[in-house]
Amino acid sequence: MAKRVLVSGGAGYIGSHVSVELIQAGYDVVVADNMSNCDMTCFEGVKKITGRNDIPFEKIDCCDYESVDKLFTDFRIDAVIHFAAFKAVGESVAEPVKYYKNNLMSFLNILDAAKSHGGCNVLFSSSATVYGETDKLPVTEQSERQPATSPYGNTKQICEDILRDTVKATAVYGDEVMPGLDRQGPVKGIALRYFNPIGAHPSALIGELPRGVPNNLVPYITQTAAGKRECLSIFGNDYPTPDGTCLRDYIDIVDLAKAHVAAVSRMLDGKMEEDYEIYNIGTGRPVSVLELVTTFEKVNGLKLNYKFAPRRAGDVTAIWADPSLAEKKLGWKAGRTIDQTLESAWKWECHLKETSR
Repeated sequence: MAKRVLVSGGAGYIGSHVSVELIQAGYDVVVADNMSNCDMTCFEGVKKITGRNDIPFEKIDCCDYESVDKLFTDFRIDAVIHFAAFKAVGESVAEPVKYYKNNLMSFLNILDAAKSHGGCNVLFSSSATVYGETDKLPVTEQSERQPATSPYGNTKQICEDILRDTVKATAVYGDEVMPGLDRQGPVKGIALRYFNPIGAHPSALIGELPRGVPNNLVPYITQTAAGKRECLSIFGNDYPTPDGTCLRDYIDIVDLAKAHVAAVSRMLDGKMEEDYEIYNIGTGRPVSVLELVTTFEKVNGLKLNYKFAPRRAGDVTAIWADPSLAEKKLGWKAGRTIDQTLESAWKWECHLKETSR
């Protein structure tokens, strides 16, 4: 019997690509999403790519414990990949309570339900933002976490700590009932610290589809190129970097999705060396914001209308990964080039334009 993976937030950008790779690797997938920042476009795309029309979809809010608990009752869940969270750095600075309430409660409910139903493998969608502002680059998994520069980043740090402590507690108390302590099923966990996912599936059937004004760079680039946005703003050109714009580690979304399959397989195949593990998922190559924009223009034969704007609250100057541990332990390595990724992003935008006619 195939192992079943619950993908919370699975109708969104990253979740849909991960669902495709899981299904193609032979896993059964259950998708749960409250649809607060997406529609059914990508979920329908997942079905087309995989040829599977029987993928269970549950429209629930993971902040509602009863709904999460029912998922674990209705389905035998072998692993959870948790994406269900708000993710815009700038918005989190403006609305911190919204971010703390949603991002923490949704994850707490997933862990609580996992424990109550006999334990589970939990893969947490973390972020390079946990490293904060650091001048020790590239960052490794042993790099110290710095104070978060945004509430969004802080929720990632807190959720990592919650997962670590839950794993430790269930390992100690999973088989014994202490006075006043409910029996807990064992939880094993992996935190994947993503850098900057961009691009779309090569089929152009799924990709990044933000509601309203995009908070991420590449969809704003593609929407500007398509004429949906008048001008792209590059936030800050006075950073201490070669061209004055921020440096980031941009990773292709399909490469990132494959990393999830590798991590889930490590858990389900009993290959974890520790009950809680952390991996950087990036390319190891820094690319500036301006370089990304000019590369997009070059590979797609387009000219973008862009301008420089003041720095944006919550942005760090530079961050990129040392991904060697993921290659060693997960057998995973990023493979797609930045040119291929930016070509796929534009192909997706063109697909959206065609299907909206």
